[in-house]
Amino acid sequence: MAVSYTGTELSILKQLWSAGPSSSREVHEALVAETGWSPSTTRTMLSRMEEKGIITRSEVHGVVVFRAARSRVQVLGAIARELTRDVFDIKGAVPASMFADSPHITEEELDELDAIINGAAGDMGGQGE
Repeated sequence: MAVSYTGTELSILKQLWSAGPSSSREVHEALVAETGWSPSTTRTMLSRMEEKGIITRSEVHGVVVFRAARSRVQVLGAIARELTRDVFDIKGAVPASMFADSPHITEEELDELDAIINGAAGDMGGQGE
């Protein structure tokens, strides 16, 4: 199960989840202080993320915009599942409630997260589906 994300990929995803569909320029302006990237580096990163299936691109009023291919909960669930199952070999239930204090997750999303982490075998929310 290949669900690994780099720190910068997660930063871009976080920006897209917060702002919604965004142009390369909008992503760049939001993250330049954190990354120090040039606009061309941001475009390259977005292109690589699109190739990996992490984000999608579309055109809105003639402007190319990017959006996350999976929800914040799907990505968090896949990472938590990989960490607990594949890295730490935890076979029992893992409480999704450990994320309850996050301002980014609702009660309904906690239920979805629990299903992803503790669900049946399979790649729920991973890359390359």
